[in-house]
Amino acid sequence: MSLLDTRVPAVLLRIDRNPFHHGTLGAVRSLGRAGVEVHVVADSTGSPVARSRFAHQMHPPPPPGASPREIAAVLRRVATKIARPAVLVPMDDVSAIAVSRMREELAPSYLLPAGPGALPERVADKAELAALCASAGIPHPVTVVPDSPAQAADAAGHLGLPVVAKWSRPWLVPDGSGLRSTVLVNSARQARQLYLRTEEAGSPLLLQAHLPPGPDRDWFFHGYADRSCAVRAGGPGRKQRAWPRGAGLTAVGCWTPNPQVRALAERLTGELGYRGIFDLDFRRCGTSGRYHLLDFNPRPGAQFRLFTDTAGLDVVRALHLDLTHRPVPESSPRPGRVFVVENYAPLAALRSAPRGRELAWYASDDPAPGRAMWTLWCRHVSHRLRERLSAATTAPAPTRVVRQAATPNPTDDERASRS
Repeated sequence: MSLLDTRVPAVLLRIDRNPFHHGTLGAVRSLGRAGVEVHVVADSTGSPVARSRFAHQMHPPPPPGASPREIAAVLRRVATKIARPAVLVPMDDVSAIAVSRMREELAPSYLLPAGPGALPERVADKAELAALCASAGIPHPVTVVPDSPAQAADAAGHLGLPVVAKWSRPWLVPDGSGLRSTVLVNSARQARQLYLRTEEAGSPLLLQAHLPPGPDRDWFFHGYADRSCAVRAGGPGRKQRAWPRGAGLTAVGCWTPNPQVRALAERLTGELGYRGIFDLDFRRCGTSGRYHLLDFNPRPGAQFRLFTDTAGLDVVRALHLDLTHRPVPESSPRPGRVFVVENYAPLAALRSAPRGRELAWYASDDPAPGRAMWTLWCRHVSHRLRERLSAATTAPAPTRVVRQAATPNPTDDERASRS
């Protein structure tokens, strides 16, 4: 018999158009394997998730940049088709923020964690997060929010180059703008130029002191805070490999006990009164040894399936159990378990993992998404290579400067013949 109430379906919502979001596939498999009917509201064009045998039905998502009203309309249409209350699981920050704003409106059709409606938006906002950490006594990189281009340049110098530049609300950065949510700034001039694009980015620019990466410095914590704000399921993990290197998503991660990271996660969520799934990113300072919180994501992290314990519990299943008033079983962690994203770390996927391993895409009981991912990934890589080759061939050739050779000094005989 399943631990979960299989009479209650689940709806996964992802507005971000990312066909390589393996976290969505992980949630589909986690709930589907437990016998839950899983509906996915996400872009299905070429998406490997649509090939999963555990996805009951794919539904068209709201358009990029959709208003809360448009998102609510889509969710109401899905609820009408399902015709019974469902557990709603936002899979990206945009979805989590929108759902938190519309909690009362969605409540008749969807089961959602109770809690302050504005909290997901506050923790996802990089500027707000810095203030929340300060009030809760959680280590956080020194952060400056400049008010002018000159202040941005001055702050970069004051913090010490390089500095980390972030847009306060990265989900507002428009597609195709060329702006990145986070970038390493190496000069005061670069900081000034970024500030000048604030209106285009849609939110304020932040400059943070840079904590250099290094071995065993990047950590994450995934958890579910239940109705009493107690953290259930999940655990601390160490990022062994990132894509891109040094500051990207987790390509290889390992479940690693860390009492300090756990204590920080439980203290922050407890003081905020946070309820629901969360994903925290930490970096350990090489000088002080303190763990600084870098990001608070109010939704499942893409590698949440790493934290599957001895009872088969993960944060998504814990959410479903809690919202359907089912007991969350007592279980034991599985330290040493490894999570690998094959398209970013293919060699790591081939290495042995004595304490267990979860692959992001391949699963023996659900192989079709893995095959679809490799087809899509090969196309993606080929397209990027063609773009780079095209850019290289169309770029103007550098101007060749030919310098005239200096005239050698005349010899004594030559000077004599001229005179």
